[in-house]
Amino acid sequence: MLPAAPAVLAAQVDELGPDQAVKTTIDGVMAAMRADAGARAGDGERIYRLVREKFLPGTDFMLSTQYAVGAAWTRATPAQREALFRQFQTLLARTYATQLTQISAEDTRFTYAQAGRVARSDTDAVVKTTVHSGGDTMAIDYRLRRTAAGWKIYDIDMMGAWMIQVYRRQFAAQLQAGGVDGLIRYLAAHNAAP
Repeated sequence: MLPAAPAVLAAQVDELGPDQAVKTTIDGVMAAMRADAGARAGDGERIYRLVREKFLPGTDFMLSTQYAVGAAWTRATPAQREALFRQFQTLLARTYATQLTQISAEDTRFTYAQAGRVARSDTDAVVKTTVHSGGDTMAIDYRLRRTAAGWKIYDIDMMGAWMIQVYRRQFAAQLQAGGVDGLIRYLAAHNAAP
């Protein structure tokens, strides 16, 4: 049997709706955590590694970085953009891993609200989830963008705040004080902290 043509593969990827893209990504992370003894025990570095392996491929954090940096993104050099992206992606992955260490119990499960009908022309969608862990529940919403590789997460709403809005305010102060290079140094220092 011949491998599927690239156009066929792209169509198959595109058939995966935003709600299914989120479910596949999150279920993959949770399954990997349950299969890893260190992650089950709450080892933050193990969970961070799993987030990098299982969660990041389902994201478009380059777009997240562009939105969080705002107008300064257009003035940044390609090298500065790459450094901003790498540092911000690390920050986001560590933040997400930290959240997962708090909900790593065996009984943790996610429920997914059915997304509304998504037209082929839609490029943006929000998928609502609820985390159930130890009798507690927490809403986490994911904003996704349609890309050539399918739907990718680019913003997360935890505890009532979209991360891009939160970081955009923080970054504005850093950009005003030290420009793009100052923001890169700030992110690098934050990521290096224990």
